[in-house]
Amino acid sequence: MKHLAHLNKYFYKYRWRMIPGVIFVIISNYFGVLPAQVIRIAFDLVKENISMYRLFDGFERQQLVYSVFGSSLLLFGSLVLVLALIRGLFLFLMRQTIILTSRHIEYDLKNEIYTHYQRLDMAFYRRNNTGDLMNRVTEDVNRVRSYLGPAIMYSINTAVLSIMVIAAMVSVNPTLALYALMPIPILSAILLVVNKMINRRGERIQQQLSTLSSFVQETFSGIRVIKTYNQEADKMKRFKDESNIYRQASLALVKTEAVFFPLILLLIGLSTVITVYVGGLEVAKGTITSGNIAEFIIYVNQLTFPAMALAWVTSLIQRAAASQKRINEFLRTQPEIQSPAVHEDVKIRGHIRFDNVSFTYPDTGIQALTNVSFEVKPGTVLAIVGKTGSGKSTLANLLLRMYDAQTGTISIDGRDIRRLPLQSFRSQVGFVPQDVFLFSDTIANNIAFGLDVADMDRVEEASRKAAVHDNIASFEKGFETFVGERGITLSGGQKQRISIARALIKEPQILIFDDCLSAVDTKTEEEILRNLSIAMQGKSTIFIAHRVSTIKNADHIIVLDQGSVIEEGTHEKLLALRGSYYELHEKQLLEEAV
Repeated sequence: MKHLAHLNKYFYKYRWRMIPGVIFVIISNYFGVLPAQVIRIAFDLVKENISMYRLFDGFERQQLVYSVFGSSLLLFGSLVLVLALIRGLFLFLMRQTIILTSRHIEYDLKNEIYTHYQRLDMAFYRRNNTGDLMNRVTEDVNRVRSYLGPAIMYSINTAVLSIMVIAAMVSVNPTLALYALMPIPILSAILLVVNKMINRRGERIQQQLSTLSSFVQETFSGIRVIKTYNQEADKMKRFKDESNIYRQASLALVKTEAVFFPLILLLIGLSTVITVYVGGLEVAKGTITSGNIAEFIIYVNQLTFPAMALAWVTSLIQRAAASQKRINEFLRTQPEIQSPAVHEDVKIRGHIRFDNVSFTYPDTGIQALTNVSFEVKPGTVLAIVGKTGSGKSTLANLLLRMYDAQTGTISIDGRDIRRLPLQSFRSQVGFVPQDVFLFSDTIANNIAFGLDVADMDRVEEASRKAAVHDNIASFEKGFETFVGERGITLSGGQKQRISIARALIKEPQILIFDDCLSAVDTKTEEEILRNLSIAMQGKSTIFIAHRVSTIKNADHIIVLDQGSVIEEGTHEKLLALRGSYYELHEKQLLEEAV
């Protein structure tokens, strides 16, 4: 139960919903126990009336006895029915309080997990796959809800009913009660053993379900590649293998439960046999009546539900504990990127400075940057070029504080970036990533993603600056065109330009373009750069590119190689050096000529 202790705060929050539920449980069980006592009285009454009926055989009073006997049975039958209806009413109220409360807690828990996901940094998402993240906020939470609602409701119901029934049995005849309850310790011992098996197998099922979800999510995301390489059959085979592992794990749990439940019924049946046998001996001694035996049989049968519920509830709790343990692992994970405690609204000018910055990716141990230093003043453009894997995109990630540098400092307007309020800072940075991501939404909403309220005038203006307005206008629904997952219905160039528009609409003070023009033609590139030259006025701009034509007009250019700055200067100065930049320039000129 230590893993489920995390949920106690929700029980406290909804205590005024839970307390009436517990009261309704007690009342419903009280009216559930009473019919056994009514039936005992009726059973004894039947025996006495049959004896009296025979006694008055041949007398006129025999018919009166018969009439009173019939009326009494009708009365007791009606009383049992009324008690059942009253119990049913309180059972309904019990479910309406406890089960509904579990739904409220489920809602709160899902929001807590999702909110925590939003706080976690990029390193966390590099370590964990998407399917596992999704499974913990869906399947795991659903299993926890089964504990919050049915498990708790039936646990309380089982405890209350068991106490009331056993108390009633002891009050009638302690000896008979002792014999009838003899199988209970055996049941408890079996529970201890089987619970551990259920827990282990339940946890294994959840782990395999996460693996299966991740596989399916990855398959759908990469469906274009799968079809291109004719790997549908291979993926189906792998899915079948993963599903088979999940099936085997599920069957192992089902087999355990399949043995468990009949065994409980066997023990309850044994209690009934013992009750009839020992009860008969007690009737012969005169310590109890035959009505008491009928009452005891009802009590023993009433204990069947608590015993069955105990097994089922135990299974639910064990599964919920396994799921909550997985949820807690993520909830206890703290983001490495922390925002300062002071929530101030900082207005930045965009004076960027890197001083001897070095960075190694924590998960892979790959050193991406080594002693990198540069400066970008407001209103100037810095261009970064270099081979693939030279550390260009890492610079952008560090500037956005997706990661923190291990050594060196990054400052904005003379202030360490780690001291800036994270949300306020990022809201003033426009970033166009190399790997464009569009949401499954309209084009207008994708462009206006960084705004609190979508403004169509600003959306259209941003699309013009990104040279994508005419493309969007040519669509049948224009800006209301719905793009597929990751923008699959658009071309690469269209996606890149929509991403540029999304960055420009924020009117940020810092603009970062990470090789965002690689999928557009030269003519469109020139149009975008002309438009950006106006949008970039007074802002700090960083261009990461492979094409020299994209960055030749930059105020300052740095060339990266294996995480270090090997050349820097203006376009003309770097060409005069006849180094790496010159080779890159000449190679691209040759490619264009060819």
